[in-house]
Amino acid sequence: MAKLFPTSARIVIIGGGVIGTSIAYHLVRSGETDVLLLEKAKLTEGGTWHAAGLVGQFRSQQNLMSLMTDSVKLFDGLAEETGQDTGWHKFGSLRLAKSEDRWKEILNSQTAARASGFEMNLVTPSEARDIFPLIEADDLVGAAFIPGDGYIDPYSLTQAYAKGARANGGRVIEGVMVKELTRDGERITHVVTDHGAISVDTVVNAAGLWARQVGWMAGVEIPAGVVEHQYLVTEKSDRIPDGLPALRDPDGGFYAKPEPGALAIGGWEKQTRAVNPREGFPWDCEHHLFDGDMDRLEEIFEPAARRLPILNELGLRTIINGPIPISPDGEPIMGPVPGLSNFFAACAFTSGIAASGGAGKAMANWILHGDAGLDLWPFDIRRFGPLHAGRRFLHDRAIESYSKYYAIHWPGEELETARGVRRSPLYQTLKEQGAVFGSKFGWERANWFAYDDIPQRDVLGFDRPQQDITVGREHLAAREGVVLIDMSSFTKFEISGRQACRFLEYLAVATIDKPPGGATYTQLCNDHGGIEADVTIIRRSQDCFWLITGSGLGIRDRHWIERHQKGYDVSLRDITSAHGVINLAGPLARKVLGKVCDEDVSHQAFPFMTAMDIRIGYAPAVAFRVTYIGELGWEIYVPSEYLQYVYEVLRQAGGEFGITDIGYRAIDSLRLEKRYLAWGTDITPDYNPFEAGLQFLIDWNKGDFLGAQALGRIKQQGVERKLVCLALDDPLPVFGGEAILVDGTAVAQTTSGNFGYSVRKSLVLGYLPVALLGRNDFAVEAFGKRSSASLVRGAAYDPKREKILC
Repeated sequence: MAKLFPTSARIVIIGGGVIGTSIAYHLVRSGETDVLLLEKAKLTEGGTWHAAGLVGQFRSQQNLMSLMTDSVKLFDGLAEETGQDTGWHKFGSLRLAKSEDRWKEILNSQTAARASGFEMNLVTPSEARDIFPLIEADDLVGAAFIPGDGYIDPYSLTQAYAKGARANGGRVIEGVMVKELTRDGERITHVVTDHGAISVDTVVNAAGLWARQVGWMAGVEIPAGVVEHQYLVTEKSDRIPDGLPALRDPDGGFYAKPEPGALAIGGWEKQTRAVNPREGFPWDCEHHLFDGDMDRLEEIFEPAARRLPILNELGLRTIINGPIPISPDGEPIMGPVPGLSNFFAACAFTSGIAASGGAGKAMANWILHGDAGLDLWPFDIRRFGPLHAGRRFLHDRAIESYSKYYAIHWPGEELETARGVRRSPLYQTLKEQGAVFGSKFGWERANWFAYDDIPQRDVLGFDRPQQDITVGREHLAAREGVVLIDMSSFTKFEISGRQACRFLEYLAVATIDKPPGGATYTQLCNDHGGIEADVTIIRRSQDCFWLITGSGLGIRDRHWIERHQKGYDVSLRDITSAHGVINLAGPLARKVLGKVCDEDVSHQAFPFMTAMDIRIGYAPAVAFRVTYIGELGWEIYVPSEYLQYVYEVLRQAGGEFGITDIGYRAIDSLRLEKRYLAWGTDITPDYNPFEAGLQFLIDWNKGDFLGAQALGRIKQQGVERKLVCLALDDPLPVFGGEAILVDGTAVAQTTSGNFGYSVRKSLVLGYLPVALLGRNDFAVEAFGKRSSASLVRGAAYDPKREKILC
C-alpha cells in the first residue's frame, strides 16, 4: 500500500461509517472527485454495524424532516444505481398512543406533517392491529401510520455509498489510522496517518464513536459522547409475518423492527451508561459489544411483551449492547467547526442510518458551497460552546437526552441535569422573588415568577396550564406599568479598531455609521440574501462598537463575523461576562429611570435607538433605549459587580409604581403582539429581509455590503412568500409548527405561536404565498382542532408605535 498511498487530497473524510461514506458519495456525485475517505478498520466497524436500521422520517421542523425524506428518496433508487443491495424495506412505520397526552402529541405531529405536505395517517386501535396483527390494541387511544418509513440494512447501505463513491472517482481506503492533524493557524494542512502524511484543503470529522478524539487532534472540542444502547433479537417463528412495518410504542419505551421471521426489540430506557467519558472511546474497540444489561433490558421488554404477547412464547437469540454516539441534546452535530477554516463535523448521530442520505447531501453542500442548502440550526455544531464539551456536562446531558427520547415532548419543558452553571449576579435575588428558571446556553434565566401560593415549579401541558395567571399577569404588568427583566445572558461583542465602522457597514444591511451613542437594529445576510444573524449594534465611540445578539447565538454569530474579518484592521472581544443587563420597560419606565439618574431621559433628550452613559445611583451604566416587547424601555448595561446594586436601586425607585419582575415566557407573548421576530424560528438563512418584512432596514445608499447583489435582485424580482401574523378566532394553544389552511388545504406552517394577553387572541407567524395575501379566510390547525384566523395588518398591538416613541 505504501507506494500507492496518496500524499494529497482536496477533501479527506475521517471515518468509514454510514455518515462518512454518504458524504463521500454525495461529494463525488456533485462533481468533486478528489475525495479520500480513510477508515482505520473496515467500513461500518464502529457504531454502524450493530445499528438496528430503523428509518423514520418525521420531525417537527420542516427542514429537519427534509433531511430524512432526502434519505428515503435516495434509498428508493440507491441499490439500482450502485448495484449493491441495501436491504431497504419500505413497509412503513406505526407509532402507538396509549395515553391521551401521547395522542395529543401525535395530533400535533400530524398537523405539522400536513403543513409540510408529508403523509402521516391517523388510525384507530383496530386499524393499527390490522396494520401490525401481532399487537394488543385494547388499551390504545390511536396510532399514526407513516407509509414512507421502513428499515434498511446498515452494512449494505454503507457498502452501497462506498461503491457509489468509488464508481464516480472517489477513493475509499480501509485499514488506515489517522494519528495527527497538523495545523497552521486556523487551517489543517496535513492528515498524518500510520501510512504517511496527506496534504489537504478540507477535513471532515465523521469519526462516529471517536469524533471527540479526532477533534482533540485538531485542537478543538467536539461535544460528542458515547453511551450504551441495547436491543434483543428473538428466535425465528413462522407466526411472524413478512411485510410488517416498524413499530414504535413510546409509552412503553420500546421499538420493534421486523427481521426475517423474527423481531428486534429495543428502546430508550430511563438510564444508560456513559462510555469512557474521560479518555474517549478506545481506538481498538471498533467491533466491541458490552455484556447485556438485563435490568435495563427488562425496563423495555416487559411493556413490549404486554404489547406483543408473542414475545412471551419466543426464545431469545441474542442481545446487542453496543456503543452509540450522542450529543448533549441528543441531536446530530454538523457543520463548520469554529476555530478552524477548513474543518467540518458530521457526528453524534443517534439515528444516523435514517439521516445518512440527507446528512451526506447537506454536508456536501456545506463543504462545496458554504451552506447546507437548508437551515439546519438544530443540528449545527455552533449551537454548542466550550461548556457543553466538558466531560461532566456532556455526559450528564447526553444521558438525560437519551432517557427522554421516547418521553412526551412538552412545550417549554426544561432539562434537569447540568443546571445552575452560569448565573447572573441577580440569580439568588430573583429566585427569592419566585423565579422559575430555564436554561439557555448554560445560563439560568427566569422564565416566569410564582407568587402567593403558586408552586415555584413548571406545570407541563399542551394547553399552557396556569400561564394565564402567571405569564399573563407579567405580560399585562409590562403593558400597563413598569417591569424589570434580567437579560444578562445576552451575548455581547466589542468590535474595535480603525476599520471597525467600515467592517460593520460591510457586514450589516442597515446603516452603522452613526455618531457615538447611535444604535442600529440590523440583519447580517449571506451572499444569497438569507438572514445569518439578527443583531443590535451600538456605537460606543469613533472606533468602538458593541454588537448584541442572543444568549445561544454567540458561537454561531462570532464564527460568521470572523469568517468575514480578514482584510480589516479590527479586533473582536467577547464581553458577555463583563456586563450584566437589566431591561427596564413599560409605560412608567421613564418615571423610574428619572428618579435614579441625573441625566435627562425625556424623549427629546434620549430618543429611541440611542445609548447614553449614565449613573444609576452611584453605579456607572450604559442605558440603551430599545424594546423587544413593544413598550417604552431601556436595556441597562452594567459592569457585573454593580448589577445587584443597580437592581436594588431600580426596584426601590419603582416601588411606588408597582414595579415587578417578569420572565422570558412573557417576553415571547409580548413580542408576538408586536410582530417582533426571533432568529432560528421566524428568520433563518432560508429567509431574506423582503420575505420577513424587514427590507425597510436595508440602506441602499451606503455602498457595497454583504448580500447586496442578491438582495438587489430580490428587490427587482419580488418574492413568492411573505411573513404574516394571523389572529385566531378561537384560543387554541399554539407554539409554532401548526398548519395554516385555505379551503381545507395546508398552505404553510407557522414559525411561532403564543397567546397575546393584551389583544386576547392566539397569534401565529408564518410565511404565506403572496398569491394568498389578498384573502382573509384562513384557518389554523393545532392538536387536531381548527380555528378560523384573520390576517393582521402590521402589529396586533400598537401598530402605530405610539407607545414606543413617546
